[in-house]
Amino acid sequence: MSLNGKRLLICNCEGTMPIDGKALARACTVGADGRASREGDLEVFTQLCRSQLDRFRKVLGNADPLVVACTQEAPLFEEVRAEGNAAQAISYVNIRETAGWSDEASAATPKIAALLAAAGVNPPPVSTVPFKSSGVTLVYGSNEDALSAARQLASRLNITVMLDRPADIPGQPKMDIPVVQGRVRNARGHLGAFELIVDDYAIPAPSSRGVLKFGPPRQGASSRCDIIIDLTGGAPLFPAHEKRDGYLRPDPKDPAAVQRALLEATDLVGEFDKTIYVQYHADLCAHSRSRKTGCNRCLDVCPTGAIVPAGDKVAFDPHVCAGCGACGAVCPTGAADFRLPPAATLSEKLRTLLLTFHAAGGHEAVLLVHDGGHGAPLIDALARLGNGLPARVLPVEVHSIVELGIDFFASAFAYGAAAVRVLSAPRRGDLLPLAQSVGLAEAILGGLGFGSGRIGLIDTEDPDELGGALRALTVANAPAASRHLAIGNKRELAKLGLRHLHKAAPAPAERVGLPPGAPFGNVVVDTGGCTLCLSCVSACPTGALIDDPDRPRLRFIEDACVQCGLCKATCPEKVISLEPRFNFLAEAASPRLLKEEEPYHCIRCSKPFGIKSSVERIAEKLGGKHWMFSESKMLDRIRMCADCRVVTQTEDAIDPYAGAPRPAVRTTDDYLAEREKGREKKEPS
Repeated sequence: MSLNGKRLLICNCEGTMPIDGKALARACTVGADGRASREGDLEVFTQLCRSQLDRFRKVLGNADPLVVACTQEAPLFEEVRAEGNAAQAISYVNIRETAGWSDEASAATPKIAALLAAAGVNPPPVSTVPFKSSGVTLVYGSNEDALSAARQLASRLNITVMLDRPADIPGQPKMDIPVVQGRVRNARGHLGAFELIVDDYAIPAPSSRGVLKFGPPRQGASSRCDIIIDLTGGAPLFPAHEKRDGYLRPDPKDPAAVQRALLEATDLVGEFDKTIYVQYHADLCAHSRSRKTGCNRCLDVCPTGAIVPAGDKVAFDPHVCAGCGACGAVCPTGAADFRLPPAATLSEKLRTLLLTFHAAGGHEAVLLVHDGGHGAPLIDALARLGNGLPARVLPVEVHSIVELGIDFFASAFAYGAAAVRVLSAPRRGDLLPLAQSVGLAEAILGGLGFGSGRIGLIDTEDPDELGGALRALTVANAPAASRHLAIGNKRELAKLGLRHLHKAAPAPAERVGLPPGAPFGNVVVDTGGCTLCLSCVSACPTGALIDDPDRPRLRFIEDACVQCGLCKATCPEKVISLEPRFNFLAEAASPRLLKEEEPYHCIRCSKPFGIKSSVERIAEKLGGKHWMFSESKMLDRIRMCADCRVVTQTEDAIDPYAGAPRPAVRTTDDYLAEREKGREKKEPS
């Protein structure tokens, strides 16, 4: 059977899944687009990976891409494809642990149809950045354990041992491994390009007899290496050190962990390609303008320090980025575009999954969002050892749960999800961006009358606890599903989803207040203090504040405002404040007048050149109070346009740099002459 142009191969895994081929074929008949999408009959195999493997070989010659409903035997299928030099695309989808191995498997037909349809949504290819490591390795420790570890690696890597405040290290009969003393003051870089600043650097004395003795220490020494093995047990050299490629920091008290780190180090030699997780669009960045700081959201949440300020923009280091997706989740403009997968691809997957589920007869869909490292093994254990996932629970695997932003939650509920649960490991410390996104989504859902608690976190390592939490979940009716296409960047996807939710809301409020820091909102201007200097317009990075070239007025487009605060920081009169909210009215997309004044017309040529109130205020403050404007004709120049000022100045032959008459120059002779005259007056004649 073909589904949306992709050939389906379904296996019931030796009859362990109760798959009804005819019912599943009917469920796949109508896809997310609402049109018939199935071609041919659905054959359900029983042992596709063994006795029926020839059936897989047979379809490899076709040009149509394949969707194989098995992930366990994907390596075998890939091996067979390589043997046949088949170039067609193959997607693998797990319907066994996620649906078929469950005590509700008989009711899981809509879920299986949805998972098969969503498997056909393939992300675009990603770019990579190269790493090159020659194996130059620093073993950083404080005792003989560092020397022992270094000896294990000496035949495979170029090793140097650096000891921090060593004590009673026995002298070495043969210095076949370089040993130095030092304390790392500062470290930066990544696999293949670490740079260290070392204090108390010293080399051992050749005459060391009982224990190693080191020479005079030197401060601020620099060093480079490809790999760092940190066995000090102290503070890590990098933030989020477990995400730094090439930096290995096992617990020195755990011999097994140390051995794993040494084994991993031997594999870090050569050339590697790393995925570029984030595409940065500098033209959308709202970080700073004219040395005024606006948005720091990505800088505040990046755990590895891969993002740093770079003038009015920020700079991303793809070598250091660990791909957590936090920057993309909190970026209000889409400047930090997380690409694994792109936001539009993920929203399209949600659209296909949920609309197919509903079209096949499913109801009260609950999305279980998880990452592969923690969530997939837990779901697998629940299926193998427990009751499996409920039939209404649709698992959605993402690269990182931290990448989930308001666009994801808005799309999920707009496409008809009744609830979303995010599966996390307990005591995970990087969930602040996720918490912000959940709080924002809950505020909007609550403001529209959908109630609270539709989004939640399940933090567990126990599969039974996961299953119990999902089965105990009670949700109200899901919003009416929208069929809108997933088009645009993260912000556009969020606005699309929220506006479709507004149409289906039980209490469709016109405006919903949001928590501080939200990426949507209003700009409030105290018009009494505003002088229409328009400095806010030049500072606004998104064009939300705009002027008018024909007359002095300030306008505002609420849909474009990201609440970065640059207008507030730039305003010299301090009359601007921010109001976080989401405006569902059509007026949010159109320019709204904030302040307008009459233009001032030149008293000589009548051309408008300024703001009437400002010109009159300046004339009032300077008239008769400054020597340059003591005469009325001088004061009149303030009321003229720039061209007329030059003309009248030339006509009157006025030196613009002239000042009051300077006093005559007096010399010593002048003072002596005055002294003599004074003496003559005093002497009697």
